[in-house]
Amino acid sequence: MEIINDVNSSREKSDSSKKPNKLITEKSPYLLQHAKNPVEWYPWGDEAFERAKSEEKPIFLSIGYSTCHWCHVMAHESFEDPNVAKLLNETFISIKVDREERPDIDKIYMTVCQLMTGSGGWPLTIIMTPDKKPFFAGTYFPKESRFGRIGLVDLVKRVKGLWMKERKQLLESSEKITFALQDTNTETPGSSLAESVLKNAYSQLSGRYDKKNGGFGTAPKFPTPHNLLFLLRFWKRTGDEEALKMVEKTLNAMRRGGIYDHIGFGFHRYSTDTNWLVPHFEKMLYDQALLTLVYLEAYQATGKEEYANTAKEVLTYVLRDMVSTEGAFYSAEDADSEGEEGKFYVWSKAEIEEILGVEEAEVFSRLYNVDVNGNFLDEATRKKTEKNIIHLKSDLPATYKIDIKLSRNKLFEAREKRIKPHKDDKVLTDWNGLMIAAFAKAGYIFNEPKYIQVAKKAVSFILNQMKNSEGRLLHRYRKGGADILAFLDDYSFLIWGLINLYEASFETLYLEKAINLIEEQLKFFWDSSIGAFFFTAEDAESLLTRQKESYDGAIPSGNSVAMLNLLRLAQLTGNDNYEKNADHLGRVFAESVRTNPVAHSLMMVAVDYAVGPTYSLVIAGDEGKGDTNSMLNEVRKQFLPNKSLIFRPTEKLNPEIDKFSNFVQFFDKYEGKATAYVCINKTCKAPTNDINIALEYLNIKI
Repeated sequence: MEIINDVNSSREKSDSSKKPNKLITEKSPYLLQHAKNPVEWYPWGDEAFERAKSEEKPIFLSIGYSTCHWCHVMAHESFEDPNVAKLLNETFISIKVDREERPDIDKIYMTVCQLMTGSGGWPLTIIMTPDKKPFFAGTYFPKESRFGRIGLVDLVKRVKGLWMKERKQLLESSEKITFALQDTNTETPGSSLAESVLKNAYSQLSGRYDKKNGGFGTAPKFPTPHNLLFLLRFWKRTGDEEALKMVEKTLNAMRRGGIYDHIGFGFHRYSTDTNWLVPHFEKMLYDQALLTLVYLEAYQATGKEEYANTAKEVLTYVLRDMVSTEGAFYSAEDADSEGEEGKFYVWSKAEIEEILGVEEAEVFSRLYNVDVNGNFLDEATRKKTEKNIIHLKSDLPATYKIDIKLSRNKLFEAREKRIKPHKDDKVLTDWNGLMIAAFAKAGYIFNEPKYIQVAKKAVSFILNQMKNSEGRLLHRYRKGGADILAFLDDYSFLIWGLINLYEASFETLYLEKAINLIEEQLKFFWDSSIGAFFFTAEDAESLLTRQKESYDGAIPSGNSVAMLNLLRLAQLTGNDNYEKNADHLGRVFAESVRTNPVAHSLMMVAVDYAVGPTYSLVIAGDEGKGDTNSMLNEVRKQFLPNKSLIFRPTEKLNPEIDKFSNFVQFFDKYEGKATAYVCINKTCKAPTNDINIALEYLNIKI
């Protein structure tokens, strides 16, 4: 695995005079950032819990991730302070968890925090008994108490006193909290989800839509790309132009805003304001993947090149900065550099003038809203810093006095000489699956072999390097080693990528791998008593509860994506059992979905597919021939979210696809020409070698 040579990776090699704690042998960049803390951190494991039991100490559990700004702040304020560390070490057995490595642990204790406080976030702070039962939860704590908010020092002292004098009450409280946690996992399956829930989801999204700035809700404002994926489908289903306008306004506002990196490309995590200007500067792989998918689909739906260009720019960023030499995708880039959030990304007007020259800088500054007084506030003082977040208030004009691309390139080259933010170079199967899905879809839409090859290389890495000796999928890889049994999201997102890659390449290897993985997913994760998928495998580490989630967060729910995967594979293979599983899964969460459909927007995408009309399209023809390519190229242009696409090469006697799809064996060329076979809701139209007729079948207006 390629080694990251940026300055901030030296966190792993901090002052050698400091005695390392138990985290020093871990692979996680986040845990290694804390390996030289004076806090006697343990990784999650038996050693820590056994010591807590033997010494009768509570557990101090701290959960975060390596590119989390407030995790860094709490570390610098408290965990690097010898006096705070001494107090923690005397009172607790302290455990550090990387939420990206162990989302199973994070999800459980984040649910606890939300139950106890009504909110959550990172860093996540949990205090619990030696048998993992929590009795206190919170997020970031300053070192000292201020403005009515308890500081970590006072909190630790208070818990120490309670543990000594009122332990019985704390233990009783932990039992009640654990019971409440376990009670959140009860489901009552209902009737199948129908079209009405799609209308309700649209109504809810419309109510939360920001008509002025695009997006949903108020600050902080997250991209939430799965909302936009649903709205595109709702527009396609109903013809409601307002749904499409909501998507386009949001995509345009984000692309123009400071949440987009106009110099190096890619999207920052979220906007701290309502108008997309001031971002939280970290860049997450999953945001790049999901937003690429939305811009690609918006391009298909509208034909507008700006959406295609944005998708290509994001992929350019990922290929340049987020791919290992072996083809796997890294996880994230930090918001901070040199201890300051956003320092790498912001500019003074004087800097821009020095790089571009006064005349070119003046034109650039007008276009990108660069002001001598700056628009970026210092986090501590809330005063302007003379630094600017580059952004557009409207689309670039068709013509202007300078070559704007050349100006951006000059600034990019200058920015590359700055100290870069820390890069989290671990490889996660689930996030890689999302990025594979995006590259494969880009390869499909643009008919671009380079993108398809990138997706293939990443799949090869995961399937060859991220399995254990028994052939089971693993969650995390870093520095030559893979570990941690895969979670639901790993399977769901990788299968999503594999299905997209089959439709982009028509290589049956990827369809076969998707089938194999979904069978594994059903075997190890399916709830045989009620239905739907648990987040952890049946043979995974036993925690307080075995969670089963349907809500979408920053990343869609693994159950939502699994439902869509099952429906797509049912269409591709003809295996009706997959469709039955998808229906059962939807009914398990039906009550929650009907109550709050907007919190299940990716499941709404699956329901839209299930309700139909759903199209099965098989193109039979000689591979590489003009008539075959012409037909496939026309299909690639169309926004057809509820279609499955199979190519059957007729020049081969027994094509591989016949082994995996049980209904295509007799599909051949008609009158010696490439032929389209279209079925709508399992009712088939007459075969045709006229692509215009096929498109009419597919409800495409010609």
